[in-house]
Amino acid sequence: MHHSIYPQLPPQGNYFEALVEEAFRWIKKPFTPIARTGGNLAGPDLIVEDRRVSLKTETGLGTHAELISITKLCTTERDPWEAKALIDRAMAHLTKYDMILKLRATWERPIIHYQLLEIAVDILRLMGSADLQAVGRRAGRGSLGADVNREGQRLFHVHFDGSDGKCQISRLRTRDCVMLLEWDVAVSEPYSHLSDLRKTSQ
Repeated sequence: MHHSIYPQLPPQGNYFEALVEEAFRWIKKPFTPIARTGGNLAGPDLIVEDRRVSLKTETGLGTHAELISITKLCTTERDPWEAKALIDRAMAHLTKYDMILKLRATWERPIIHYQLLEIAVDILRLMGSADLQAVGRRAGRGSLGADVNREGQRLFHVHFDGSDGKCQISRLRTRDCVMLLEWDVAVSEPYSHLSDLRKTSQ
């Protein structure tokens, strides 16, 4: 549905949220409570029955097929800018979700390869044991980061950006998440399907 209007652009933000909401309405029984909460609130994007769902996208040209990034898990710009306080705020934010759905797009023109996966909130909660250290050489408020490990193996890297206050996740492997669906879309020329419609109508 999205690509019939935007033939070369993957869905992002509110467009993806609207598609997911509509998909749930199609597949759920009538009268199942489904509600969007508003994109500017610090909480779930969608509530389906009693499940609080966070929706994320990663669709840039540099998207890695096997390594996931979350550029904004949450914003933690309040002081104090200290390791324990930052971790506590991120952990408190995670209590607002029951599941995280992420749409990813890797590009191999003329093909967009899509991945729809679930990121377990419990995996991200392992950041509670992260030993944050100063990273980078930014003047003023510096950034903090750490690898998050499980049984001696790195699961992902957590980064608190001193410039914008965001908590970011990087290098989370797709194999440590639940892959729900993968599919390909052939990228067409912009609005080329409209010329076919015009020919049909003549």
